[in-house]
Amino acid sequence: MEWPTGELARRAGISPRTLRHYDQIGLLTPTRTSGSGLRFYDAWAVARLQRILLLRETGMSLAGIAELLDGETEGQEDEALEEQIRRLHRERDALDRKIRAVEHLLEARHEGRAPKPDVLLDGFNDLYEEEVVAHWGREAYQAGHDWWHGKTLAQQQAWKKRSERLVADWVRAQRAGATLDSPEVRRLVDRHVAWLGEIPGTPTHTGDRKRSSAMIRGLAHMYVQDPAMRHAFGGRVGAEFVRDALLLHIDEEQE
Repeated sequence: MEWPTGELARRAGISPRTLRHYDQIGLLTPTRTSGSGLRFYDAWAVARLQRILLLRETGMSLAGIAELLDGETEGQEDEALEEQIRRLHRERDALDRKIRAVEHLLEARHEGRAPKPDVLLDGFNDLYEEEVVAHWGREAYQAGHDWWHGKTLAQQQAWKKRSERLVADWVRAQRAGATLDSPEVRRLVDRHVAWLGEIPGTPTHTGDRKRSSAMIRGLAHMYVQDPAMRHAFGGRVGAEFVRDALLLHIDEEQE
């Protein structure tokens, strides 16, 4: 089975112009082109498009996607697909729990009773369990999980507000033109590192400087790569500002 450009674009929810652009930059080449210039895509081309769209959702650039896909061996591609499946399952599980939390609130309102705070927040904080376990181990995840769920709702909200203030101060500093080596940014970095150190199970909390540096370096890059984090820091420029400030801190610590 083959689909022409218009049909594939419609089914994928993108524009024909996007497909033509992908062809121009060598990211997704049509399987064949007819004598009249019509482009057609077979099942394997559609499969590649699926991966492109999934990777775009992570915030990866088109150049980065091309490098990743073109450099994969068959085994690496299978492994990447399996990881995408695992991530989608995690996202679906978190979404299902959020739905149940909202349903719980609606039922409580209809019945005239107070909702349960722990149910209301279920699904909103454990999406990245596997990432934490992969980077810092099951004990680190469990320590952080127990620390968070050991807080009252008021304590959770207070901690979130402090986190939001930290992010807002980063955004203000970047937009005001603060330089990476300025005292203001130095204080923000110190606050950021101290904030991370509050979370039990993290290398920063335990005082492991080497692993803490690796963790902060990974988070710094994640702030730019993850679409939600980029948005939180005011866009790519803001996220890159935070990343560069944190990386400068790590480099200074290691000198």
